[in-house]
Amino acid sequence: MYRILTFAIVCAGFLMFACAETNSQQRVTQSQNEDNMHATDTAYLGAGCFWCVEAVFDELKGVVSVESGYMGGHIDNPTYEQVCAGNTGHAEIARVQFDSSVISFEEILEVFWNVHDPTTLNRQGNDVGTQYRSVVFYDNEQQQNTATAYKAQLDASGVFADPIVTEISPASTFHIAEDYHQEYFAQNPTNGYCSFVVRPKVEKFRKQFKDRLK
Repeated sequence: MYRILTFAIVCAGFLMFACAETNSQQRVTQSQNEDNMHATDTAYLGAGCFWCVEAVFDELKGVVSVESGYMGGHIDNPTYEQVCAGNTGHAEIARVQFDSSVISFEEILEVFWNVHDPTTLNRQGNDVGTQYRSVVFYDNEQQQNTATAYKAQLDASGVFADPIVTEISPASTFHIAEDYHQEYFAQNPTNGYCSFVVRPKVEKFRKQFKDRLK
C-alpha cells in the first residue's frame, strides 16, 4: 500500500512538472510566434536628397525607424563633403526599417516611386550628381525580384512618360550620415531647403497616402 501511494505521489509530481514545463514551452513558442509576426525588415532607398526620403518614410505606418546615410561607393567612412563632391560613388540613401506584419516591401516601393521622379538620371530637381541617383539597394534575392518586377510593371503601364532609370543593385556597407543629418526636416522645418524642397514632397505624400500615415 505504501509503495502504491508513493508511486502515485511521484507520478502526480512528474505530471505537475511536465504540465508546468509544457506551459512554459507554450509561452516561449507563443512569444517566438509573436516576435515573428512583428519581424523587422530593412529597405535601402535613394531618391535624391536623403532629408526628403527620411522625412517621408518617418510618417509611414509600419516604419520603425529611418536613418540617413551613404551606400554604393568605393571608399570607407565617407563624409558628407566627400559624397557631395560626387567622386566617391556613394548615393545619399535612407535605411528604412519596417514591421513586415504591417507593411510589405512592395508597399514601401510604392511610396518610394511615388515621392520622387525615377526618370531623371542622377538628378532630382536642382540636386544634380550621382549621389542623388534613384536607387534601390536590395538586401536579398526576394527584394531584388520584387523591385525588378515592380519597375518593369511601372514602365509597361506608362505611368511615367519617360523610362524609369532607377538603379537596382545589391546592398553594400551602409555608412550612417553625420548626426546633424538625422531627422533634419523635423529639426529644421523653417530651413530654406526644407521649406521649398522637402515640405512639398512631404505634403504630396500625406495627400496621396493619407490612409497610411502613423
